[in-house]
Amino acid sequence: MKSEKHYDLVVVGAGVIGLATAYAARQRGLSVAVLERNAQCVGASVRNFGFVTVTGQRRGEHWRRAMRTRDIWQQVAPQAGIDVVHQGLYVLAQRPEALNVLEAFMQTEMGQGCRLLSRAEAAHELPQLQDGVGVLHSPHERRVESRDAIPLLSRWLQQSLGVDFYWNTPVREIELPRIHTSQGLFHAEHCVVCPGHDLNTLYPELIAQAGITLCTLQMMRVRPAQPLQLPGSVMSDLSLVRYEGYADLPEAAPLRARLQAEQAEHLKWGIHLIAVQSADGSLVVGDSHVYGQAEAPFARDDIDALIQDELQRVLKLPGASVEQRWTGTYASASDVVYKAQPAPGVAVGIVTGGTGASTSFAFAEELVALALGD
Repeated sequence: MKSEKHYDLVVVGAGVIGLATAYAARQRGLSVAVLERNAQCVGASVRNFGFVTVTGQRRGEHWRRAMRTRDIWQQVAPQAGIDVVHQGLYVLAQRPEALNVLEAFMQTEMGQGCRLLSRAEAAHELPQLQDGVGVLHSPHERRVESRDAIPLLSRWLQQSLGVDFYWNTPVREIELPRIHTSQGLFHAEHCVVCPGHDLNTLYPELIAQAGITLCTLQMMRVRPAQPLQLPGSVMSDLSLVRYEGYADLPEAAPLRARLQAEQAEHLKWGIHLIAVQSADGSLVVGDSHVYGQAEAPFARDDIDALIQDELQRVLKLPGASVEQRWTGTYASASDVVYKAQPAPGVAVGIVTGGTGASTSFAFAEELVALALGD
């Protein structure tokens, strides 16, 4: 493509934030193109859990983003042919200190719709859970298979909403209304840049001011020896000192201290448990968190062993085997999102807390509004 193309809004990046931005722009009646430097999405959006998480998100605006995003996923998924594999979340409290955190969480507005289950109720709903002192059930979460959902969402945006996609099209420079790419010149009144963890190609000086680093995580696909059906996603005590909706509560401090005494290696590598199920019965399990200025390219067996250790503490899975292992990388900062306007009509947006699938659609609405000057 060497001839010039004209659009109301161009999105740079075809990860989940870029796709959500294209959707938000089309909802406002704008003509939209998505420019992606790779032949397909290969970043965090297809490597992570596909777990649309509401419960435990940072209190306030980010929690509201997750609720809004969950609602849009619920609308979009059936139209795009995306299966919601399961719904809801079970958090196993393995220690009394963890139960105290869950009880405090239930007293906040974020606990709306959630339940604390008795041991009998938990055993009935999820018999694969190991024994604990309590279980929180949330109905809010949704699970999609991310490696399938992202391509399906792209195809639906193109075929049903008229979004144009240009793959293998890295963007070199943006000076609206001109956008310079390897495939020629695009014209647009507005542009939203969704770079994911690529912090060095577009507006690197601006992004550097935000103190954003990279987080590399390890994940795996586990095959249970016997068929099982998870009715929802599963988390554990370690999640309660990582997800800020729990971790920022005063009651989390005693739990953190006990975990430091009992599972210091897990905390050292930023490990907490998320286990979700795929349609074929396998489990996607993770994850660890290692921070730095560059992606950590090599996975470590000892970290995988710690993740598997926590999985066995939480779910009864005798004889389970690991079928796949992989790493993912996302941008990370003290705030959960980064957005900026480097020039009139241009917005840059990065989810910097590892919650792209969970907050994408709501954050995208903010980015489109910023680019349009609302």
